[in-house]
Amino acid sequence: MVYTMKDVANRAGVSPATVSRVLSKAHYISEATSKRVLEAVGELNYYKNIHARRLATGQSDLFGLVISEIANPYFSEVIRGFQAASWDRGFDVLLLNTEYDPARTQSVIRKLVESDVRGVAVMTSSIDDTVTSTLTDSGIGVVFCNLCSPRKLVSNITINYRRGILEAIQHVAALGHRRAAVIAGPETNGTAMNIRQALLAGLKHKNMAPSPVTHCDYRIDAGASGVRDILSASDIPTVIFCGSDLIAMGVMSALEEAGVRIPEDVSVVGIDDIAFAFLARPPLTTIRVPREHLGITAFNALDKMLTLKRKFGAKYTLETELAVRASTGPARKRRLDIRSIRSLARHSS
Repeated sequence: MVYTMKDVANRAGVSPATVSRVLSKAHYISEATSKRVLEAVGELNYYKNIHARRLATGQSDLFGLVISEIANPYFSEVIRGFQAASWDRGFDVLLLNTEYDPARTQSVIRKLVESDVRGVAVMTSSIDDTVTSTLTDSGIGVVFCNLCSPRKLVSNITINYRRGILEAIQHVAALGHRRAAVIAGPETNGTAMNIRQALLAGLKHKNMAPSPVTHCDYRIDAGASGVRDILSASDIPTVIFCGSDLIAMGVMSALEEAGVRIPEDVSVVGIDDIAFAFLARPPLTTIRVPREHLGITAFNALDKMLTLKRKFGAKYTLETELAVRASTGPARKRRLDIRSIRSLARHSS
């Protein structure tokens, strides 16, 4: 037998409205009443009819979360934080990924509108600010990451990479490093370019103007290919700053294959502090981004904005910090045998 909300209300001795508020985890419900309703739900094995509730209230229980790619471990904690915060408030999550594909991105936007989401957190730089009107014109609130200024139905979360980057530069400078290289993320990615700019400015301030400075995609194999330019330099740097942990792990793998020791010959610094960073060998020194907190903040920003009468967005800032591990050590005192390393690099490729 399929039971209704009214059946639950009769069993618990409350009104259907009270059952709805309990299941939506609304405030101002006494613990005793909530317990009684939940016991009735369990006894009747009751499930909410989402479509019926949408018809009755004119609102969906769905929030959207857009990421670049599901395979990138950067996003796992973002998803966990956003989903936990939304579920705690009684909402569901529609997870979509762009795969950095413009055509797929347009499909994602259309899916969000068609699904009548209340709000959407865009946690990828592969969607730019030009899509905002498509969402906001449909009454959908949007929160971006490192993209734009707040306005009606639009909030923004800024990740302060500069703080963690300056900590990392000070760390390697104290270890005696004076020659650095940078392998940044893709030039088409706004966040990658912000990180690159902060790295270049911070290194120049410490009289460590980096050379070479290259770019690659957020993939391990792309990071490995980026090492070739560095091994071709006339004076191989003592430390490499990478635009992400995935890039850094590719760099470490390629250096190892080329016979370069980490950190004795070259130190490596990443950004993100994904779970695999600690498991790398040696464990990766990296700039920690509070990604689970990013997910939580993204949902709370949407939820708060949509409860306001004017629905005007706000700006939020999250700080980064350095996590020191074994991939950084004192700068080497000698020049590397460049011919030997180049020979090994050609053989490994």
